[in-house]
Amino acid sequence: MSDPLPSLSEQESALSAFKVRVLIVDDQLIIVEAVRRMLADQADIEFHHVTDARAAVQTALQLQPTVILQDLVMPDIDGFGLIKLYREEEQLRHVPVIVLSAKEDPKLKAHSFATGANDYMVKLPDKLELLARVRYHSGAHISRLQRDQAFRFLRESQKSLAEANIELQKLAALDGLTGIANRRRFDDTMLLEWQRGQRDKAPLSLLLCDVDCFKVYNDSFGHLSGDLCLKKVAAVLTEHLKRPADLAARYGGEEFAIILPETELTGALIVAESCRRHLEQLAIENPQAEAGQVTMSIGVASIVPSPQSSVDQLIDRADQALYAAKRGGRNRIFNAADLPAPPIETP
Repeated sequence: MSDPLPSLSEQESALSAFKVRVLIVDDQLIIVEAVRRMLADQADIEFHHVTDARAAVQTALQLQPTVILQDLVMPDIDGFGLIKLYREEEQLRHVPVIVLSAKEDPKLKAHSFATGANDYMVKLPDKLELLARVRYHSGAHISRLQRDQAFRFLRESQKSLAEANIELQKLAALDGLTGIANRRRFDDTMLLEWQRGQRDKAPLSLLLCDVDCFKVYNDSFGHLSGDLCLKKVAAVLTEHLKRPADLAARYGGEEFAIILPETELTGALIVAESCRRHLEQLAIENPQAEAGQVTMSIGVASIVPSPQSSVDQLIDRADQALYAAKRGGRNRIFNAADLPAPPIETP
């Protein structure tokens, strides 16, 4: 499960948390101090500085400024080189850079913009002009950050909603009592496997199982015990499914079904006998039943789906086999192939 999404108020707080953060990169402390004083009375502006060009990129990554004031002439690496380094970093790629230069030189300006700078000022600039440009570029950057944050919240919300929908779909396909597939999932899976079997010309087998004398068990021990009994039956059926495509479902009341794709009749009968014997071996007491314990009867039918047959016919054959097992004394398996052949429909 993913972490819970921030609440609406938390999202609004996160979006409004961005503030103007200025980083000046200049090796002349006198320039740094002059700019600091220009910004000192602005309560909404954070001021930071670095005088060592080699530390500029790492400092910017740590601080995440909303604007960088970049000197051009510095030892070790010049301002143009630093601007290129900023643009190579994903986290700094869009941070506005204002070049601070001692010269009003059109060529330097052009080269600054070509390198990746956003603005150019001759130092020392007028306080009002500096504040205006710092706020303008920071505002645009903060708007970008807020937009990206909002999109991130939206993507997380959509992801969580998709995950929640998947969970709801899973829950909607499960029987609330036993935790196995419900009738709706059974119907959907039967149709899907029928179509697959018809396409691949592969056998599809169905087991319909009924807990013998379950009403008597409920009357004797109460509904809570009856519910527990059904859960045990579901666990027995599930334990004998060996492949991912096999499905055990609660068909209704005390009736269960097992869908076995790509399984011939012989294999289906083996699964049925394993389930019947397993439940019998649990020896769940049911004194009022003929066997003295909880048992189940199973009807088994198998077919290779084709346009001349249908899902309903397969279910009907398994249902007839189940009732034949009931009539034959319960706690047994009946093979639909032993039933009288269905009448041939004539046009």
